[in-house]
Amino acid sequence: MKKKCLFLFLLILSLMLSGCGQRGQGSPSDRLGTDGSGGEATQESQRKTASEMEDGVAETPGTEESSASESTSKDVEGDATESAVTEGQNGETGTSVVYMTTDISSDGMMRIYQALEASPSGKIAVKLSTGEPGSNYLRTDLIGELVQSLEGTIVECNTAYGGSRANTAMHYQVAADHGYTAIADVDIMDEDGSMTLPVTGGDNLTENYVGAHFANYDYYVVLSHFKGHTMAGFGGAIKNISIGIASSAGKSHIHSGGTGGSMWGGNQDAFLESMAEAGKSVVDYLDGNILYINVMNRLSVDCDCDGSPAEPDMHDMGILASVDLVALDQACVDLVYGAEDGQSLIDRIESRNGLHTLEQAEKIGLGSREYELVNIDD
Repeated sequence: MKKKCLFLFLLILSLMLSGCGQRGQGSPSDRLGTDGSGGEATQESQRKTASEMEDGVAETPGTEESSASESTSKDVEGDATESAVTEGQNGETGTSVVYMTTDISSDGMMRIYQALEASPSGKIAVKLSTGEPGSNYLRTDLIGELVQSLEGTIVECNTAYGGSRANTAMHYQVAADHGYTAIADVDIMDEDGSMTLPVTGGDNLTENYVGAHFANYDYYVVLSHFKGHTMAGFGGAIKNISIGIASSAGKSHIHSGGTGGSMWGGNQDAFLESMAEAGKSVVDYLDGNILYINVMNRLSVDCDCDGSPAEPDMHDMGILASVDLVALDQACVDLVYGAEDGQSLIDRIESRNGLHTLEQAEKIGLGSREYELVNIDD
């Protein structure tokens, strides 16, 4: 009897131990870590994986980890593709560099251009806004030396809203009145109509319509007066190469968000996104043969397309330059946000959701919002 009881006891004990072993194979502690620390082991594994990804190395010890690693590698590859515009142009790290001087003068303009160490060749276009009469357009005493040193042609396109630059003859007269024809040849690029550029990766546009003379130039130096804007919130380099290089018909296309509808009553975010997308078509076409300089003076909440702009209520800040237009515009926006007297311009930007242009620009790979600001006055 005692032997039977002992046998039954040993049999039950064996079954219990076997059941515990089966549960242990799929227990939460086993899935989280083998050292019994659970979440701590998982956090350490995540930190290790992140470190390996930063170094460009990913281990694949098991099926689940291999799948996760493959997914992460694709994400990293995608990020690398989107940020390729900054790599090879701004140093080994790939970080976009924005140069700045507080010297808003012809000498400051020359020094900021020289900081880029650019080597334009061929036929050079200098893109700027000729500005409505009475506006804060860039004056020739500031830009003339640079334009002439480049032997560049000042280029612009007609407006789509009326005003003094709505047709070619009137526009050439405004360019002359503002002194531009005295320092360089001037080309209204859409006087012979439009040419079409493909847009890749956009959410709204598949095509961008620019002035027909756009292809006549080998290199573009983009001079922008950074300021507010009635519809876009702010205007800088992105606006200058999108709305600015678009033909009159192309301007309406961008404003409508690619729908072909009213340029005044379209979806605001679609308009902002379309500026970034149109800009990308220009940058893609030029394949690196472009640089950007923003002048932060006369910082009105209104654009140079306004002949009666509001008087600026914040101080002049300087001249900034980069080969990454997204980083450049972002740096200008950051300076406004950091200024004690920048509230009026901040209100204008935020009331139009202007930062969305920068968000879309980075999303589609036009440039990076991350940058290193280098003051050349130091």
